[in-house]
Amino acid sequence: MDCVTAAGDAAIVYCAALRWRGLQAAMGSVLTACDGRVETRTSVSRFRLDASEEEIGVEYPALNVSGRWRADAGPVARNVYEAPAGSVEWNCVQPRSRVALRVDGREMSGLGYAECLTLTMPPWKLPMRELRWGRFVSETDSLAWIEWQGEHIERLCVLNGNECELRSVSESEVVADGATLRMEETMTLRDGRLADTILPGTPALKKMFPRSVFGAVERKWMSRGTLGRDGGSNPGNVIHEVVYWGR
Repeated sequence: MDCVTAAGDAAIVYCAALRWRGLQAAMGSVLTACDGRVETRTSVSRFRLDASEEEIGVEYPALNVSGRWRADAGPVARNVYEAPAGSVEWNCVQPRSRVALRVDGREMSGLGYAECLTLTMPPWKLPMRELRWGRFVSETDSLAWIEWQGEHIERLCVLNGNECELRSVSESEVVADGATLRMEETMTLRDGRLADTILPGTPALKKMFPRSVFGAVERKWMSRGTLGRDGGSNPGNVIHEVVYWGR
């Protein structure tokens, strides 16, 4: 779940529930980009998440995070991978949200986005070499995309709740059927191995999982975007990333 304010500050909140080999754990992290400074904190602890069709509420005491995401566009769900070993379901719960968030006592409000990934197989067994993901949100439009490269190739794009063909993706442009998103004024939110960025304070998890998980390299950005479609264009904010999966 994320939020970008009118002033350009941003927060991304991750909540995860893990059940694997008899182990159950809850963990999460919060990334903030405020006043030009980017920080990430991670915790292996419980959180409370309440979700309905209209609203998502999150309380994460260990991270000092609480917030509400109110849906401003309908959900979209699809299986992006399915095999005998398991599947990956992508549920774009809120392609566009109205958000009220509090992080470390700082009040934030603006437009946002929320999604849920459900994996029934270990992520290090996915036939993936490179993943590109992103979302654009404005007052009138929303665009979300996934490009999965490797043994399994998947391209998915959703524009204002309707699935459309994804033609090309780069760090500065996304071309879909009927729309072109151009990005500029890009700020780096994260650049490095997952072991060094998301999970530096979780030694217990590092012992449980293969090295390939933590060797994956993630590059995440926040940009100003302009979505052109039907002869017009409108500005909004973009959060996008590329992940190079380590083997």
